Amino acid sequence: MEASLLIRISYLIAAVLFIVGIKLLGKPSTARTGNSLSAAAMLIAIAATLLDQQVLSYTEIAVTILIASTLGVYAARKVAMTAMPEMIALLNGFGGLASALVSTSEYWRMTQEGNFEAIHSAIGISMALSIVIGAITFSGSMIAFGKLRGVVSGKSVTFGGQHVLNAALLCAAIACSVLLVLQLQTHGWTIGLLAIALVLGILAVIPIGGADMPVVIALLNSYTGIAAAATGFVLNNHMLIITGALVGTAGLILTQIMCKAMNRSLINVVLGGFGQTTGTAETEASDIVVKEIGVEESAMLFDSVSSVIIVPGYGMAVAQAQHAVRELSELLEAREISVKFAIHPVAGRMPGHMNVLLAEANIPYDKLAEMERINDEFAATDIALIIGANDVVNPAAKTNANSPIFGMPVLHVENAQTIIVCKRGMSAGYAGIENELFGYPNCLMLFGDAKATITEVVGQLKEMG
Repeated sequence: MEASLLIRISYLIAAVLFIVGIKLLGKPSTARTGNSLSAAAMLIAIAATLLDQQVLSYTEIAVTILIASTLGVYAARKVAMTAMPEMIALLNGFGGLASALVSTSEYWRMTQEGNFEAIHSAIGISMALSIVIGAITFSGSMIAFGKLRGVVSGKSVTFGGQHVLNAALLCAAIACSVLLVLQLQTHGWTIGLLAIALVLGILAVIPIGGADMPVVIALLNSYTGIAAAATGFVLNNHMLIITGALVGTAGLILTQIMCKAMNRSLINVVLGGFGQTTGTAETEASDIVVKEIGVEESAMLFDSVSSVIIVPGYGMAVAQAQHAVRELSELLEAREISVKFAIHPVAGRMPGHMNVLLAEANIPYDKLAEMERINDEFAATDIALIIGANDVVNPAAKTNANSPIFGMPVLHVENAQTIIVCKRGMSAGYAGIENELFGYPNCLMLFGDAKATITEVVGQLKEMG
């Protein structure tokens, strides 16, 4: 079999595995298999590419792969689930930077060799797109990482004439792209284009508030794929075009899902600063009268009911309380109490965040119910236990037209007979507003660290026999 035919077949197998892998990622029960298939596809694609291309040194490539793989394994084992959005932001950024640098170096190589004919309009446009989108993705992702990490202010950063400046930079980027295609004798246009795109990426992300940052990360993930696809045209690599297109499309679909879950338009996210309503917490908190409950009283309530719906949120992830929650659910089920988990699409910081945490604790997939399926069940539920969730259970999204989250689909926990909210304190959620639910007559506040508090509740239930 000819080497070129073998490589094409390898690319075809890898493409199929990527598509199947992405499909399987859509369900928690098959996500691990999908991830494994996608990893195998990437291995096949890399191996085939190394066989297909003339490389400077396989030794250098092997050493690079070894170092990168070591870093990847270390990060996968050490990075907490709560820090996964930051990790995704970094990976998006490095992917975009790689595309931009590859296209820049390829342009330099072709011009140095005097191979101007190879840079026809299609290749030139692909180079420009790869550089612009890749650089915007890199600098924008670094800002997103900083906002999520707390090293950059999570608030919206705006100034007069910001949109005008962004428009001017975009026009300059288009002008440099045109000159890049037409003026092949100089490298100045590629350097200028790279610099403009890096600045544009920073300016595009700094006005976006912390609550919208997960949406931005999903969008930047899409940009990474688009930049990679454009680079695939530059390198004439079919596999890179296919995988880039898959990542770009999947990222856009994820962005759309998140916008829908937050009742936001993509344009509104990109141009606005959602979540920056400071709405003086002191003023709002003074209007909310809460009723506290202790660990012992909570255990007594759980011991006397027949149905419980648990609503996990980012606070559960921070406290690493998922194992204590699983122990509580198993203890309740041993008492023949029905237990289900209500999953909001944007609970946590990314879609699927809660699913992964609960799966890590070996909670059965069939116990997890999406918002649309479980909302009608709250009215017939004895206790809704909210652990670290905030905005996704705030009834202001349905009742307060002046609220910044008005119209956002939320879980109807207020319909349960009794609500127990396990939370460290009265701090606001990502949207920066107080939760009206905390003042409802059927709502009880169980203050404390989620892991420690739920563990104490479990201990009390065990003592009751």
